[in-house]
Amino acid sequence: MSEQLADERASAAPAPAPGQVGGRTVMLIPHRTSGAETTLPPDYQRILAVVRRAAGPVMARQVVGDALGIDVSVRAKLEPLRGKLVRLVDRGWLRKLSDSRFTTRL
Repeated sequence: MSEQLADERASAAPAPAPGQVGGRTVMLIPHRTSGAETTLPPDYQRILAVVRRAAGPVMARQVVGDALGIDVSVRAKLEPLRGKLVRLVDRGWLRKLSDSRFTTRL
């Protein structure tokens, strides 16, 4: 019985949420593979380019203010960017450090 419960829990683990494009289910931010950068949406490509150009790990506020030109004094504009950064971390494009800074994957 416990094995069956363990199997059910493992199969119920949440998978990345896919989107719908042209009636087909697709993952909007794909997992990182070689040569897949061109498949990222333009916003994500700009974010990735900013993090790569930085001299070291960056905070979400630095990415927004310095490169994307969004007003960082408004928290409502900062949180969507933080979500995009976390999505890039989840898919293997970036790495999040323990101090909430983001850097590129090696």
